[in-house]
Amino acid sequence: MFQTLYSYFWWERLWLPANLTWADLEDRDGRVYAKASDLYITLPLAFLFLVVRHLFETYVATPLAGLLNVKEKVRLKATPNAVLEKFYAATTKHPKQADVEMLSKKSGCTVRQVERWFRRRRNQDRPSLLKKFREASWRFTFYLIAFIAGMAVIVDKPWFYDLREVWKGYPIQSMLPSQYWYYMIELSFYWSLLFSIASDVKRKDFKEQIIHHVATIILISFSWFANYVRAGTLIMALHDSSDYLLESAKMFNYAGWRNTCNNIFIVFAAVFIITRLVILPFWIMHCTVFYPLDLYPAFFGYYFFNFMMVVLQSLHIFWAYLIIRMAQKFITGKVVEDERSDREETDNSEEEEEVAKNGPLSNGHPVLNNNHRKTD
Repeated sequence: MFQTLYSYFWWERLWLPANLTWADLEDRDGRVYAKASDLYITLPLAFLFLVVRHLFETYVATPLAGLLNVKEKVRLKATPNAVLEKFYAATTKHPKQADVEMLSKKSGCTVRQVERWFRRRRNQDRPSLLKKFREASWRFTFYLIAFIAGMAVIVDKPWFYDLREVWKGYPIQSMLPSQYWYYMIELSFYWSLLFSIASDVKRKDFKEQIIHHVATIILISFSWFANYVRAGTLIMALHDSSDYLLESAKMFNYAGWRNTCNNIFIVFAAVFIITRLVILPFWIMHCTVFYPLDLYPAFFGYYFFNFMMVVLQSLHIFWAYLIIRMAQKFITGKVVEDERSDREETDNSEEEEEVAKNGPLSNGHPVLNNNHRKTD
């Protein structure tokens, strides 16, 4: 049964144009072709990335955060309460008004105290500023290096300047060592992002992030199987061109360098819109949809590859909407912040009255500054 499924999965008509077989992509006469078995190395490399990331965040990002004066704000802790903690952990972190009233009776607290307790408890679970900075530093470093490496791989190739060259001779296109390593490193990195997504900072687009990582892994893997390597390198480099700008803007945002953050964000927004909403659909996708039909009839792999491109493009439109909203806030003079992140919650007016009477307090002790800074 396994052998039957294996045979169906690797049926040439699924992956290759008509009149071509896997035998046509066997190494010969100095030509080397992409093979499915090459991708096995990406899983151990992904775990190696996780180790390197841990070392980087510990020995590079953390000291860098100190140099940039990345500081945590004081968070008021929720008073231990078994009744409220049980409801928080087992039912919901955002109780409805009826739940609040019920919990008020059970816990012996007032309704306002219950509401305040849940706000503080939710804030305790939110990731620290240092954690956000470390993650952004790691992604910034990778995306910047990947973009530079990607450009080095493709800038001297004829298909970088003439997209029809992407399909010249397809699929009998020999693979270069630089293309091999570019693919292996990119795919390994996205595997590592998928493996760590549960422990990373969770944002409002958590589900979209999972879809993006899975779609990217499938797209990179399929383009390797079907020898869409030339198109794949162009797509990966295009995506890396704006990602490092976003991560650097986040880093400066966490450090409190507002003007620098805003300026980088504007550059990022322009690059993102140009690359993801103009170049990708009107050049790259036009290349993958129309040019192959001049050489061979459409086949399953052709449809599958372009379907995954549509999935990615849909996510780009969704993120572009968030970016435009952020840009509007910037233009109107408001603080630029990541629309995908949950905001830090502040305590209610009752607590503000206490501050006015007694001075700012944190768990009974005076604090120097309890202003809430909007962060990613």
